[in-house]
Amino acid sequence: MPAEDSATPSSTAITRQIVSIVSFTFLGFLCIGIPIAVVPGYVHEQLGFGTVIAGLTIGVQYLSTLLSRPTAGRIADSLGTKKATVYGLAGIVASGLLTLLATSLQSLPLLSLIILLAARVLLGVTQGVVGVSVISWGIGQVGGEHTARVISWNGIAAYGGIAIGAPLGVLMVDSLGLWSMGSALMLLAALGLLFIRRKPSVPVLAGERLPFRSVLWHMLPYGTGLALASIGYGTLTTFVTLYYSSRGWSGAAYCLTAFGIAFIAARLLFINAIKHHGGFNVAISCMVIETVGLLLLWLAPSPTFALLGATLAGFGLSLVYPALGVEAIERIPATSRGAGLSAYGLFFDLALGMAGPLMGAVALGYGYPSIFFSAALLALAGVLLSLWLARAKH
Repeated sequence: MPAEDSATPSSTAITRQIVSIVSFTFLGFLCIGIPIAVVPGYVHEQLGFGTVIAGLTIGVQYLSTLLSRPTAGRIADSLGTKKATVYGLAGIVASGLLTLLATSLQSLPLLSLIILLAARVLLGVTQGVVGVSVISWGIGQVGGEHTARVISWNGIAAYGGIAIGAPLGVLMVDSLGLWSMGSALMLLAALGLLFIRRKPSVPVLAGERLPFRSVLWHMLPYGTGLALASIGYGTLTTFVTLYYSSRGWSGAAYCLTAFGIAFIAARLLFINAIKHHGGFNVAISCMVIETVGLLLLWLAPSPTFALLGATLAGFGLSLVYPALGVEAIERIPATSRGAGLSAYGLFFDLALGMAGPLMGAVALGYGYPSIFFSAALLALAGVLLSLWLARAKH
């Protein structure tokens, strides 16, 4: 039911609407997850290229997402959010076809690699288009007052899709062969295109659209706060295995599991906190919790304390994105909502991209535990920035 209807929908009905729309994010990120753990091994072991090239096949996707953010927002704002989602799903079908072609040309390593890189670039672009379009579609469907809930549920769908897709991709390739990877992408995205036909669209809003540079300027302080908090996530996912190894511990994967469970649980349990307490209050509280978790990881005398630290970090980070996002999106007109979401998401991409080289340099100079102390200081800087923004608002 559109938000403008006279009958006010119940909270459960709104949640159902949101979930029905963000299910396309889940589908899209399931397709992103399926190749993520398979492609580097294929490039290194089957095609015979080095580890740098193998890593490039994953990194090029994130770079493509980052660079395509402005275009993704413009497509969603000007062509409509449902149509933009359709384009994204169609792009995943094409990426699956290229992936299937690449894996069938294993006897021609260079050609296989080139086609595979093209598939990864296309998948990265579609990731940006689907992610932005679905959030904007959901907000348009249930109303701006439910922005935080839409962003929260969309995040759950994205993380859930990758969490399921990564092991599923490994299982499929081990059981069926490499051909199953590209085929799965085509099949899942095609199913999405079939189901999306029944979904109601929201009208394209008429009016002036801000240039992306102007939107980016509006998003800068809020996106900076998001980036400061998100570097802790990039640090944990990139270096937790090496951190555990440096301490002589085993079970690093459980640390990531604890982070993920706490992240999703917090979004499910406190999804309405932003509406009741305000975006800045929630963001500040969450970043404080995240800072404590990162400090625990820094000082952890045993894996148990590290596990607790990862849990607190995941719980704390969970609502930062939607909390600051609500405050950010309020600053721009609805006609440029897609551009705003793209610009805001760009800071999250930057944080994940910066975490590796930045914390790698810290670890080289001061050891692996120090990376979590550094991430905690950055999260604390995010707290101070959010306090300043909240005071400036009032």
